Amino acid sequence: MNMPRQDQEAITVTIRPASLRDANDIVALDDHVTGENKAAFWTDILTRYSGDSAADERFFLVAEAGDGQLAGFIVGEIRAWEFGSPPCGWVIALNVNPQLRERGIGTQLFDALGEEMSALGITTIRTMVRRDDKVNLSFFRGEGLAAGPYIELERHLD
Repeated sequence: MNMPRQDQEAITVTIRPASLRDANDIVALDDHVTGENKAAFWTDILTRYSGDSAADERFFLVAEAGDGQLAGFIVGEIRAWEFGSPPCGWVIALNVNPQLRERGIGTQLFDALGEEMSALGITTIRTMVRRDDKVNLSFFRGEGLAAGPYIELERHLD
């Protein structure tokens, strides 16, 4: 399990399902981290993954710090039989406020998503990470994820 650095104090957050009222904070956090404003993308994801429109196999969770500040979010879903794989969970997105990183928030979000999926009988969780994304590679490896049985292949279409 990823633990806070010794010079950082762990933060306990409230984790709850996301709602459309979280859209501005989610867009702002993602924009701050990625440098890209993807408001339409996040509004679409929130619409499909939260509230009454969310299917049982879709999850969008947010972490709130004690002051109500958005500390982070995680998006995941259960997918079945793609590439011959039995049903498993996928982490689609995970983001933690850079000022609050290495304080256990990502682990709390990841664990909460895992509990939701486990309650539905899922025993494996996967994600994809860019090879050069050292921050996310380190985080997911710290959570116990390792190379799985599949290799991503791609071809650029000119």
